[in-house]
Parts: sequence; C-alpha cells; structure tokens
Amino acid sequence: MNTADAKRILETALICSTQPLPVRELRVLFEDELGADTIKSLLIELQEDWAQRGLELVSVGSGWRFQSRPEMRDHLDRLHPEKPPRYTRAALETLAIIAYRQPVTRGDMEDIRGVTINSLILKQLEDRNWVEVIGHRETVGRPALFATTRQFLDDLGLASLDQLPVIDSPAQHNALIDALTDASDPEQAALPIDALDEEDDAVVPPADAIGAPPDPASPAVPAGDLFAEGETLAESPVVPDPDVAATDGPDAPPVPSGKNP
Repeated sequence: MNTADAKRILETALICSTQPLPVRELRVLFEDELGADTIKSLLIELQEDWAQRGLELVSVGSGWRFQSRPEMRDHLDRLHPEKPPRYTRAALETLAIIAYRQPVTRGDMEDIRGVTINSLILKQLEDRNWVEVIGHRETVGRPALFATTRQFLDDLGLASLDQLPVIDSPAQHNALIDALTDASDPEQAALPIDALDEEDDAVVPPADAIGAPPDPASPAVPAGDLFAEGETLAESPVVPDPDVAATDGPDAPPVPSGKNP
C-alpha cells in the first residue's frame, strides 16, 4: 500500500469517527501491516495537508481527531445561536485545583479555596466526566481522591496534563478559567448549581499575586493564590484503594463512586 492510499484511509476513518481514535485502533485499519511509528508519521503528514483548511487534525488525550479551528467558532456559532450553560466561578476554580493538584481530596480543595465546597459542584464535574474518584487517602475517614479524566483532556484539546499552561500571573489564572468555560458542551444539561450555598457561590477569590499553597495548619488562602511561580503539576502520592478495581483493561469492572464515611 502506498503512502497516499494509507493517508486517505486514515483521513476517512478520522472524519467519520465521532470519537478520537488512538493509534492502536488506527492500526486495525491496515490489519497491523503498518507499525505505530508509521501511523504517527502519516498523521503528522495529514496535519500538514490540512494546515490551510477550516478543520485541523489534533492529538488529544483519547487519540487523534479532526476538529474545527478556533477562528471558525464565531461563524459556526451562528448555526446554533443558543448559548451553552455556564459553569460558576466556584465550579471552574474547583476543577482547576483538581487539574493542577491531583490527586486531591475535598478537604484539600476547601483548604485552597478557603470556603466549603458544595457537593453539587463535584457532582456537576463528575457528571460532565471531567473528574473521577481514583482511590482513597489512608487517613481518618479515608476521603476520596479526585483526578481529571481523559474526557477533560479531550474537551480542552490536550494530549496530556503536561500541556496545561503554567500559572504564574493573575492574567494566566483568569485565562485558564476562561478556557475551561469555553470547553463547556452546548448540549450539557445544566445542574442546579445556582442553588449553591450563598457563601460558596458568591466567593470569587482575588486574582492577585500567585503564591504557593498554604500549609494545612495555616489559614486558608483564596484560589487566586493557588500555584507557585513556574509550577505546573504537583506530585501527590496515591494510596490505592483495595476496593476500587483497575480501569486499564477492557474487562475491568466500573470504579465505585467513593464517598467519605
């Protein structure tokens, strides 16, 4: 099979697919006659072929997909003028904490935000399939550990967490929140987030100097002071939960939702 035919097959499969396709699935198109490296090289060539078109080929967390270019958004929105549901500042800042500090417990998030996190916020993020429980911390109460999902990466157009922007200024902090807002699915049903506790929903932490997170024994700081300069993703040990099955295999059972006692 020549290169032109292989690229045409890949192009057709990706355009017709409703979900991103990983390289291992794309190899099935050729009955494994083409190796992973060859497939990746062909995909890069396809990216260049589409460089001047309204669609672009990108690599995201779940694989490769075609998507409209950002500059096409204003025009495409005219086909569907209804506005998508907006997530509250509290929900988006909670999501940002999970993305940059994962795995984290609800208590960790509350220490950083400085307010109690309403359970509806975490439910909304879980229903949106942006976060999930991956285990429990071995401490009093065994609180659930939250982390982001591949869907979160797909919706932001990222291949991995390493591509998250570095938060080292107030402007970048606000830009991240705006990016998360733009990633909202227009068909995502809105949850009753507006019914949050007044204290939680009304708090919009100031985006002033970005500092390091506080020691748990010290007073809580606003989410605007969330990350240290130049920091991207903090390492935090995950204690596997013996009651939670692994999710890597196709036959793995579903992961339980995990709640604090």
